[in-house]
Amino acid sequence: MNYVLDACAVIAFLRGEDGSDIIEEVLLNPENVCMIHAINLCEVYYDFLRVADEAAAQSAVNDIDSIGVMTREDMGIALWQAAGKVKARGKVSLADCFAIALANKEVAEVITSDHKEFDPIAAAGICNVKFFR
Repeated sequence: MNYVLDACAVIAFLRGEDGSDIIEEVLLNPENVCMIHAINLCEVYYDFLRVADEAAAQSAVNDIDSIGVMTREDMGIALWQAAGKVKARGKVSLADCFAIALANKEVAEVITSDHKEFDPIAAAGICNVKFFR
């Protein structure tokens, strides 16, 4: 199965928050392909930078890379236009729009805990969503 992690999933996993065991199961299953868009990884980076320091932020990025989560830097016209179409439809952060666009491109599920933004996305069938809490 293909999965796209949003920032809250990565942050919850790295901090051992509620639901991190579900994320860990996904990450450790060798049959799964896990990825994160660079814009979502930027959110992880600045969260750790804001809460701690640059060393913690870089360590978070390195930890995600070391467990095999692929950082996708796709920024082709088809992807950013797909993200723009999601953004135009509702109240979803631009970073999450890139996670959604990448998930649709890769026939993947977005892993998130962000019900506020993703409940309407899932209900509308815009992309597949797996909530970890």
